Amino acid sequence: MWRQTACHKLNNLALNTKKTKEVIVDFRRNKDGTHSPVHLSGEEVERVTSFKFLGVHISEDLSWTTNTSALVKKAHKRIFFLRKLAKLRLSSQVLMNLYRCTIESILSTCISVWYGNCTVKDKKSLQRVVKIAQRIIKMPLPSIASVYEKRCLRSARNIIRDSSHPNHTLFVPLRGTRSGTRYRSLPGRTNRTTHSFFPSAVRLLTMNPTLSHTA
Repeated sequence: MWRQTACHKLNNLALNTKKTKEVIVDFRRNKDGTHSPVHLSGEEVERVTSFKFLGVHISEDLSWTTNTSALVKKAHKRIFFLRKLAKLRLSSQVLMNLYRCTIESILSTCISVWYGNCTVKDKKSLQRVVKIAQRIIKMPLPSIASVYEKRCLRSARNIIRDSSHPNHTLFVPLRGTRSGTRYRSLPGRTNRTTHSFFPSAVRLLTMNPTLSHTA
């Protein structure tokens, strides 16, 4: 960390140790004791089990229950306003637009990053919010799973089209396919890897060749 501190000093930047957090992600079976604390400018950095980064709660065990709970709690607050407006007899289309802008946008925050590794319980909790909104609006709403798939396909398509993207080479078309829409699967030793964005995106592209071009 001394290099980081020196770099900040060289560029006249100040590190706020009180706002800096340390999270240790360690899945080794044989852990060699405790990890040494990190110090910045003589002050010890607080070690936490999770932290919030760009609106997403990241936990030390890379589970997403904390993140899901926070999103559901925030979405429920918006449901209150949706109910109030529904009582004013606004059209279903207006309520639908409100839902997409204020509730679905919350539930789908960086969804391609975390949804694939959510537990069944967390997924049901997210979908429960959608069902409540659906009863209020009285119109069918896209499920959270379908929103996730659409976002993954859209992100994957953008990466495939951009040859300068650092992860462009992860999407390798299989030789011998007529349409060129089947991609080489990405290996993974753990379920966490298999359900992460890139392997999931490759599977979705292969399973939905039409959607891969239109999503």
